[in-house]
Amino acid sequence: MTTHTATELTSPHDLLAAVPFMVGYHPKDSLVAMALVDNKVAMVMRVDFPAAQSLPAISQTIAAHLEREGAKEAIIVGYLPSDAVDSDPLLLVREIITTQDIAIKECIEVRGARFRSTLCTDLMCCPPEGSAIPLITDSRVTAEQVAAGNPLPFLDLDELKKSISNSGSDKELNKAIKSVDEIDYDAFDITPEQREGANAINQLALEFSRDGIVLDKALIALVFVRLLDLQVRDYAMGMTTIGVTTSETSDQIWDMWRWMLRIAPKGYVAPVAVIFATMSYERGDGALAQRALDRAFEDDAKYQMAKLLRRTFAAGWPPSAFTQMRADLHPKICAAIFG
Repeated sequence: MTTHTATELTSPHDLLAAVPFMVGYHPKDSLVAMALVDNKVAMVMRVDFPAAQSLPAISQTIAAHLEREGAKEAIIVGYLPSDAVDSDPLLLVREIITTQDIAIKECIEVRGARFRSTLCTDLMCCPPEGSAIPLITDSRVTAEQVAAGNPLPFLDLDELKKSISNSGSDKELNKAIKSVDEIDYDAFDITPEQREGANAINQLALEFSRDGIVLDKALIALVFVRLLDLQVRDYAMGMTTIGVTTSETSDQIWDMWRWMLRIAPKGYVAPVAVIFATMSYERGDGALAQRALDRAFEDDAKYQMAKLLRRTFAAGWPPSAFTQMRADLHPKICAAIFG
């Protein structure tokens, strides 16, 4: 699920160009629903295109999310599987959504490289065989997104996954990690080690913001090891948008955690993954947030924060709720670590 304020969509061509930017990649075999509030896209939800027996339940879930967002109108785009034979497979979706007093502003089905509006009855405009999907690079929406500094969508979900996959083993980093003592929780006071971790994160952020990379393997290793501590991890989750950073550097901090996720060795991935997932979700990149959680579970199937975030994302919490929650929590964590 993604929350956006998207560019104005004035035609089906604009809409088809905007969807990949909204979900982060070019969807396939997918059902996409957009909540419209005051004529703007307030929320985008993408699910795998359901089998016929699952379609009613999935449609009810989509309708509930649209209603909770306060949508009075919705847009539906179905990227149909190659074996779809129903003449109007999105009819049930529309019917269930409209029972919640949500009007369907547009409904488009995509079959292969062709699309058509299922609401349009003009055969000249929307022939039964559909029209060819225009190149995304020719779209006004794409020009606006690129001008705003947004990257082009990934080709598919696999390409998105690769963008945060492990970049390979680093023997020097692994050696540095082994030289860092983990926190002894039987000790009388572990605050000095937690403070050391928080300060290391601050230093990492400063160096990455300045240089776009950090070459100090000892510093990176210290951050990875200290992030195993929940207090230090939660400090890092808070400082991604507040604390030592500013709004101007938040993009660099997000880039830093993506970079850290790609170089994290096995056993140190989960804390970085949940930090990156939270930041991605807050930025409106729900697909990338979910893939980051996949990496967390691959590293530690029982990691509690990953489980909590998975449930929270599925429940459709608005990104602003995460921002506020972390803003409220971060000063308390700073007080506990720094006094």
